[in-house]
Amino acid sequence: MIAVYVLVGIILVALIGIAMSARVIKQYERVVLFELGKVKDQARGPGLIFILPFVDRVHRVSLRIITLPIQSQGIITKDNVSIDVSAVAYYRVEDPIRSVIAIENVEAAIDQIAQTTLRAVVGRHTLDETLSETDAINQNIREILDVQTEEWGIKVTVVELRDIQLPESMQRAMARQAEAEREKRAKIIAAQGEALAAGELAHASDVMMAHPLALQLRNLQTLVEVAVDKNSTVVFPAPLMSTIAELGAFLARESKAAGDLPVPAVVPTAPTNGEVVSS
Repeated sequence: MIAVYVLVGIILVALIGIAMSARVIKQYERVVLFELGKVKDQARGPGLIFILPFVDRVHRVSLRIITLPIQSQGIITKDNVSIDVSAVAYYRVEDPIRSVIAIENVEAAIDQIAQTTLRAVVGRHTLDETLSETDAINQNIREILDVQTEEWGIKVTVVELRDIQLPESMQRAMARQAEAEREKRAKIIAAQGEALAAGELAHASDVMMAHPLALQLRNLQTLVEVAVDKNSTVVFPAPLMSTIAELGAFLARESKAAGDLPVPAVVPTAPTNGEVVSS
């Protein structure tokens, strides 16, 4: 009977030992084992692993991409404009052992170095460059961070400027500049349209002078356009120069005809009421 109790106790101790030594590592995790304070072999996982209770210490490391917001930084640009810039960085662990041994807190370290790098890189650009060349600035910040975090076993994959806040006075100045730029383009386009219209009108005038009937056809087309509106009064446009020429010809003919007429003779009338008519 005592042997049975001993056997059951041994089985229970073995089960407890197995439960204490077994670890389940997820697909996106790796485990760094410390055996009596020393790193044991390489990072392990994923799956089921066994450790020595009270001897091995387990440190889990995630291999997933981590999102790190970079808080807003007050920066003075190269052209002495104060702006607030915030960003976001994405990184992942490439070497679990170095990420545990080389640095105490990876996230805090990357956050601090990212803030410093953001201020340094943006401060070397003017305001216009910061607003228009964000891709180049993002790439520059990522390369600097990647070089500094490589010895920690960290890979910085992406850095993006998230928000750029400008002073209100600068926003109003930029709005006025944009409005003036649009007005300039509108005036240039209107002037180009006037120039094209003047050229076409000159060409049409040359055609009408070479073909007088074209002007009459244009007059008829104008009448058709006026008649669409159902107006009660129709004004018929007549060619001014041809009308003056015809009027001048008419007056010349009338003057000539009036000059060709014979002068009528004076016929004496009989005296009436005792009046004496002298011959």
